[in-house]
Amino acid sequence: MIKLKMKAKTADTLWFFVFAAPWILGFIFLTLIPMAISLHISFTDWNILSDPDWVGLVNYKTIFNDSLFYKSMKVTLSYTTLSVPLNIVLSIFVAMLLNNNLRGMKMFRTIFYLPAIVSGVVVAIVWLWIYNPDYGIINSFLRIFGIQGPGWVYDENWALPSVVIMSLWGIGSNIVIYLASLQSISTELYEAASIDGANFWNRLIKITLPGMSPVLLFTLLTGIINALQTFTQAFVMTQGGPNNATNFYAYYIYNNAFVWHKMGEACAQAWILFVVIFILTFITLKLTGGHVYYDSKEGGDIL
Repeated sequence: MIKLKMKAKTADTLWFFVFAAPWILGFIFLTLIPMAISLHISFTDWNILSDPDWVGLVNYKTIFNDSLFYKSMKVTLSYTTLSVPLNIVLSIFVAMLLNNNLRGMKMFRTIFYLPAIVSGVVVAIVWLWIYNPDYGIINSFLRIFGIQGPGWVYDENWALPSVVIMSLWGIGSNIVIYLASLQSISTELYEAASIDGANFWNRLIKITLPGMSPVLLFTLLTGIINALQTFTQAFVMTQGGPNNATNFYAYYIYNNAFVWHKMGEACAQAWILFVVIFILTFITLKLTGGHVYYDSKEGGDIL
């Protein structure tokens, strides 16, 4: 009997690796090995066309002495600080509106989600037209009321806020996640709270947000990681300008690698970004770990 159980367990383990093999092989050959190669390249001087020369930590020293590195990092962190909270708050607000059983609600849910599936390049081109100072739809609308609109992405002071506003276009994916989370919260909790006289804000703080806290943590982490890797907007819309106002860190890496052919520095920058993402993720988990409530966790903390 014991031998049969061991054979069954061995067979289950074997089938697990058989079905997991495509992902494991993909991770090894498409992620792990390229990462190891890029780490090696970060210690070399390589212009792609010639053989790489080992230079040790020279690339890292060059990066930390480059003012453009600090500028691009500041732009990226500023964008992350502004866009991620705005995306989360607006997504929760819209999800709560869409969580009502009203006529035509399915159509509205689809409408709000559709922009999230549009290609980033297409979205950037559309918003480039919207932001045009002369014939863009926003400034044309403002001129009706005698208001001279700003230069948006063409203005150094407005370029980054313009990209932040544009990021709200794609909140549909978060809305779907939040909507599913809202519908998983027991209605009995709301009924009991209403009987006790709890108002909307009490129910939001004591029931809704704690019930959504695991999902909120997930979207916060993915939002931070995605924001730190922002590239398309700078590449398509502004080329990092004006005056490096939208020179995101990922776009700076692209320029070093494929415009200036400094592949060694580009790989070193990529690893610095990896470390920054790792540190911010660790800090986020540490700060929020005690405020995330799971149904299966006994005596779980409430957000």
